[in-house]
Amino acid sequence: MASRRFAQRGHASFPTTVMGSGSSTGWRTPRGLWLAALLAALALGLYASYGNSHLPGTAGVAPALIDSAQARMDDASRSLPQAARSGLTPVPLTDERLKASRPLMGQAEARLIEIYQLIGQAEHRQALQRAEALVRDHPNFQLAHLVHGDLLSLQTRPVRRLGDVPDTQAMAAAQQLATLREESSRRLRALTERPPEGGVPSQFLTLSPLNRHAIAIDASRSRLYLFENLASARSTSDKDRSPRLRLIGDFYISVGLSGIEKNTEGDKRTPLGVYYITSTLNPANLPDLYGVGALPINYPNPLDVQRGKTGSGIWLHGTPSDQFVRAPLASDGCVVLSNPDLERLLATVQIRTTPVVIAPELQWVQPEALVDDRSRFEAVLESWRQARSAGDADGLKGFYSSRFLNQGRDLAQWWPRVENELRTSGSREIQLKDVTVLRWRDQDDTLVVTFGEVPAGQSRGVTKRQYWTREQDRWTIFFEGTI
Repeated sequence: MASRRFAQRGHASFPTTVMGSGSSTGWRTPRGLWLAALLAALALGLYASYGNSHLPGTAGVAPALIDSAQARMDDASRSLPQAARSGLTPVPLTDERLKASRPLMGQAEARLIEIYQLIGQAEHRQALQRAEALVRDHPNFQLAHLVHGDLLSLQTRPVRRLGDVPDTQAMAAAQQLATLREESSRRLRALTERPPEGGVPSQFLTLSPLNRHAIAIDASRSRLYLFENLASARSTSDKDRSPRLRLIGDFYISVGLSGIEKNTEGDKRTPLGVYYITSTLNPANLPDLYGVGALPINYPNPLDVQRGKTGSGIWLHGTPSDQFVRAPLASDGCVVLSNPDLERLLATVQIRTTPVVIAPELQWVQPEALVDDRSRFEAVLESWRQARSAGDADGLKGFYSSRFLNQGRDLAQWWPRVENELRTSGSREIQLKDVTVLRWRDQDDTLVVTFGEVPAGQSRGVTKRQYWTREQDRWTIFFEGTI
């Protein structure tokens, strides 16, 4: 059984053509050294953001390098209007801004940014010391090796341009160059396009106190955002159900080799939608490919099933021991984090109650912007509750879609079960407790609603999850089940 699970489509592949040797020692081979020196220059595009071009040994030859770095910064600037459309806040790379961002990131990434700052401040000796320590602590962190190699090169010769090696060698490393350029670009965007203060992804209409944490993934930026739900400290009777989330983690991630929007088994794509973490897998029972552990999610969810999507085994998991991170597009469909970042997730999130939103690009809003949509749906859900409490089978059936499907049973096959439940319970008031509403918009408008259904006078009931869709300007249920 275990071996079959590991063979499921969706788990990370290990493309050695992208990562070179695929091992930490490979970066110390002759080919690895020139490749490190070549790619190290790419990091200078980030260094330039701190406004200092006086690098040792570059007198009289720095302009070509700085011009190239400035072009990279111009590209980043052109992306800022797109960030504004997403609700992100464009920010300059100031010490103050970076100081606020560093605690949210993985420790290794934060240390790399600190090295960038030291270079920008012309503290090259201290930067080299920090780079040596980072490489020593994380010998499989390729970008750290690039920075370290560049700092060593600057001790002996000028770096005239990005990729200052013979053209034949640069051509041989074209794929590696493109991959690391993209990784560097996405890390830069994560620093210059920040979630707004108090902002939340638009999918989180409301979270109950049972959802102690939530995860949102922006595939376009290779970022995973981890939130603490502050509603856990509030009374469940509070009429203000606006989501109140505190960002506590901001991690670089990799997605499928063929990108996103998974449709079929084996397509090497990462699914898009609203999911939940279903379990945690012990690393002792996993191959080294998955790193320090794995958190499976419930792909395919009922909306995926409605759409005929196939595949399974989509996890959030770590990296092999000889790698620190993966390329932005590198898995068979899973979401892949560095092992230290995954360890933070494993120590934080809860199974079955932690939602995971995977979006092509997150849209950030202030919680107040969600009030009207949430209130309109809550009125519909209240009408459903009243019909359910009254035992009104005909009235209740009007809330269910002709597309209803549960484990292969359509509405005609499912409804006798509901009628039997209504006859057994009769007219009995029910309460809906700990309601969570998550919204997913693509070609359809879908709500994933989870709540406790508790008969009046009792303290316990069943936990239900419903999937609602907007059909002809009204909300209807196309899936319902207990969890």
